[in-house]
Amino acid sequence: MELKTLFSPGKIGKVQIKNRIIRSATFTNMASEQGNPTEEQIEFYTTLAKGGTGLIITEITSIDQIGKNANAQLCLDDDSQIAGHKELVDAVHEYSEVKIAPQLSHAGRNSFNPQHQPVAPSSIQNIVTKKTPRELTIEEIREIIKNFVDACGRAYESGYDLVQLNAGHGWLLSNFLSPFTNKRSDEYGGDTQNRTKILLDIYNQVKDEMGKKFPITIKLQTNDFIPEGLSLEEGIEIAKLLVDTGYCAIEASGGGIELIARGEKPYPSVVVKTPEDENFFLPSVQKLQQIKKDCSIILMGGVRNPLSAEKILQEKTADFIAISRPLIYEPDLPNRWENGDLSPPLCTSCNQCYGTVMAGSLHCPIKKKAERRKRREEKKKLNK
Repeated sequence: MELKTLFSPGKIGKVQIKNRIIRSATFTNMASEQGNPTEEQIEFYTTLAKGGTGLIITEITSIDQIGKNANAQLCLDDDSQIAGHKELVDAVHEYSEVKIAPQLSHAGRNSFNPQHQPVAPSSIQNIVTKKTPRELTIEEIREIIKNFVDACGRAYESGYDLVQLNAGHGWLLSNFLSPFTNKRSDEYGGDTQNRTKILLDIYNQVKDEMGKKFPITIKLQTNDFIPEGLSLEEGIEIAKLLVDTGYCAIEASGGGIELIARGEKPYPSVVVKTPEDENFFLPSVQKLQQIKKDCSIILMGGVRNPLSAEKILQEKTADFIAISRPLIYEPDLPNRWENGDLSPPLCTSCNQCYGTVMAGSLHCPIKKKAERRKRREEKKKLNK
């Protein structure tokens, strides 16, 4: 099978992406304490751009200081950061029409930040952090909405092609969506419409300020995978509200660190060992296609086989595919596939890369071991 669709252009809003491969947002722990991209970070993303990815969604980028979760996290909460982000965007744009977007985020209940008590729609303890967030007031929610809107403006001024809001995996925006973490009885809690209101308000205020020239996309929690949480059926209801409002793309996701800590199986499998383990958010994407209208649907989660990705795209089950872990090991994986080597990624989905950001910056330990072994072998040959 030829990869005609995988390497054909597609659009998100009015922005054309050169192929259907998106780098899904992943924290690198490389930013400066001021929230600016560093030289190391710029090199990381330009390497991805050089490797053939069509759209790079960078990583959690905080919209305010309370929502910041790590010292080395990107931020867009102050105008002083625009110049640094523009340097990153300009560097990526040097490579073959590659597009780039920040993932705007607030930590919410997931916050480990010792300087601030976590905040959330309701005071439900996080079993991973052992912290109980403070319930937000209506005034604070409106301020957070304004912070998201202002961050979108700074992203636009920095030259980013679009933005993605992070409403998945237990971060603040997904806290509002889930009946498990949102027990409010005011306009931001209760039924599905009210729990989605924060996302509708952010979108509408961005459009009021910027018009429709800047695509707003979202990583969306479609399933909490716990009985008391967000069901897939309600997740699709939320998605329909977002599509009707005007969101340009939805990257379907679900679960989170608390689910894993509870000892429950978070998805069909986060460790992809067999073809059956792949594409584990396909059920969400299949339902999203039924309500998509002009919204692009992005499949992420265990996408490993270029042939199955091509089939999914040809059948219009998804409009784009998003990957991350394979690109940590092989940033040039898209080029390899486009050049005809359709073998699976070298990434084994062992998840050891997740631990690297706790002690340093994002990398693949398996790849580093292989590189060290290769250097030792080359040194031995030279010494013979």
